Amino acid sequence: MYTLKKSLGQHFLRDENMCKKIVQALPVSPGQQVLEVGPGAGAITKYLLQVPGITFKAVELDAEKVQYLEQTYPDIKNRLIHQSFLEMEAPFQGPFSVIGNFPYNISSQIMFKVLEWKSQVPLVVGMFQKEVAQRIAATHGTKDYGILSVLLQAWYQVEYLFEVHEQCFNPPPKVKSAVIRLTRLEQPYNITNERRFFTLVKTAFNQRRKQLRNPLKPLFDKEYLQNSLFSKRAEELTVADFVALSHKMI
Repeated sequence: MYTLKKSLGQHFLRDENMCKKIVQALPVSPGQQVLEVGPGAGAITKYLLQVPGITFKAVELDAEKVQYLEQTYPDIKNRLIHQSFLEMEAPFQGPFSVIGNFPYNISSQIMFKVLEWKSQVPLVVGMFQKEVAQRIAATHGTKDYGILSVLLQAWYQVEYLFEVHEQCFNPPPKVKSAVIRLTRLEQPYNITNERRFFTLVKTAFNQRRKQLRNPLKPLFDKEYLQNSLFSKRAEELTVADFVALSHKMI
């Protein structure tokens, strides 16, 4: 048996239909490389191991779960990486999809890691705390729209797929959950300097209630700051607006 570790944000999915539904949300083709993040007790792992024709690996930080998975699912031997996802190197050469019931306490960091690997990761299916899923999928002009929305939507199309009831888990979490899918854009935005783009988005949302002229003052020429765009708040700008602005930074 295994124990649940609160420190690792562990809540295990026990609803079989929901496990299948999550795996089915990942479009797969023969030869596809797939990484599962945080398999835990193997709720969706067992279904991923049954998908024909894919090259599958999983990454799990908790030594006890690694041992449990290897004993319970012998097929996972040599496919399990005992490490933190946030510290690992890319597990495959070439493109790979990412799937998982992501540990809620590091789910935002997981998405930033995916952004580091975006040239290799065309597809992500993940379960998140509902609020985080809503933030990633949010459109401009809404209160959920923020740093995660803009940075992820600059490279991915986000689909908010379905919600998962607390009773589907052991133990039931105190928060709602939702599954989203990210598909890399075929026509990406023209971001010439990623570091500047990240700086712009983070700076803009750090004071999200203020007109952009205040927080962005250090990043632009005084003349350009007279542009009416700077009278808006960060949440009013589209991803395309942020990309265009990033080209004008000093």
